[in-house]
Amino acid sequence: MSERPPEQTLAEQAPPRYECLACGYVYEPAKGDSNAGVAPGTLFVDLPSLWRCPVCSARRTQFRNIGAAGAPSGFQENLNYGLGVNRLTPGQKNLLIFGALALSVLFFLSLYGLR
Repeated sequence: MSERPPEQTLAEQAPPRYECLACGYVYEPAKGDSNAGVAPGTLFVDLPSLWRCPVCSARRTQFRNIGAAGAPSGFQENLNYGLGVNRLTPGQKNLLIFGALALSVLFFLSLYGLR
């Protein structure tokens, strides 16, 4: 039986975007770079070593990581707040939401037993 890899949070699932410090161009892995023949889904670290900014021709070293587009908003260190809910995986969030919903329905139905 093969083991499943651990479930990841939304912040860990989304690939990071990179912004050119010279002109502000944002490389988004989901879009790729059709002008340079880079297929959609190509991570920034997997770009060819000679790849340059399509707007200003800056080198890859002139780009900085600005985080993922689908990641939770806010600073990374703030993800620990909110009773830890910000760090839950999607499966854990589903269990929390639907578990609370089921408990509230059971509580409501238990009120019919009162006289």
